[in-house]
Amino acid sequence: MKIGYRTIKTAIGTPVSITLAQLFGLTNFVSAGILTILCIQPSRKRSLMSAWQRFLACVLAMVFSFIFFELIGYSPISIFIMLLLFIPVTVFFKVTPGIASSSVVTLNLYSTSSITGPLLADQLLLITIGIGTGLLLNLYMPSLDKMLKTNQDKLEENFSRILYEYSLYIRDKDSSWKGEEITDTEDILTKANTLVQRDRENHLLRSDHTYFDYFQMRKRQFELLKKMLPLVTHLPNTDYISNRIADFFEKLSTSVHPGNTAILFLEELRQLRREFHEEELPTNREEFETRANLFQLLHEIEEYLIIKNKFKKTDIPPRKSHKEKNRENSLS
Repeated sequence: MKIGYRTIKTAIGTPVSITLAQLFGLTNFVSAGILTILCIQPSRKRSLMSAWQRFLACVLAMVFSFIFFELIGYSPISIFIMLLLFIPVTVFFKVTPGIASSSVVTLNLYSTSSITGPLLADQLLLITIGIGTGLLLNLYMPSLDKMLKTNQDKLEENFSRILYEYSLYIRDKDSSWKGEEITDTEDILTKANTLVQRDRENHLLRSDHTYFDYFQMRKRQFELLKKMLPLVTHLPNTDYISNRIADFFEKLSTSVHPGNTAILFLEELRQLRREFHEEELPTNREEFETRANLFQLLHEIEEYLIIKNKFKKTDIPPRKSHKEKNRENSLS
């Protein structure tokens, strides 16, 4: 059984807030623990938003409770009328997540049968302790880098397998592959996106996020990989260009990594295009459809590589001019 960090925070924060409320001699001190439980959130950003929404909702609840209980009386009908009007107000101020927390304060005030200044101050301090404890605990958020890196590695492994299976099918018409990596990749991208959003919310002052950009790039590439699948299945394995593309896919499958060597493959792809244009024109409908699929596949591969090339500066050093080489030789 795995115990999550939110469970640990809840287990620590609840008794701490109750103890603090007791030390201050507050009434309904147990409510501080309830407020802390409600404030534990999965990210710093959500924690700050939640704390603000709950605090404002609790203050509004104190005002509404004083007005309705003192004017109408301390009866269930007062709670009914108050909530009937209070909830739309929380919607207007966009603090609906604080309804549960504010209900705790409302029922505390209702149970006293008399709202006084000291009691309101007591509840305000109770709110501050309960929400504040949860907020302080949420300032610590464990790093998600390890989980994100694991997803990255698994994603690249799947991309490599998909590309390799494409090469096998083009070359040998091997249909033994079940395509599990495609479904698995969709799941990984969904999980990774959730993790990235949490990680971005934990870094409030950082505008850029490497993993966010990375997984967005892979998502776009994955859409192209799926579009390639029906094109791959329509290529003949006897065609010279088809075999060249099979070799290209196999080579590409060994180069799936965070770095960027796409420019090398783009150059090779341009050579493939030149060879493609030098082929004899199709003589029948089947050859024409094959040629059209081939042309479309080359286009999808090019888009796949361009996406990676735009994502990250190339890791291939620029070629030196003849003049620069002569200068280096003279210096040596």
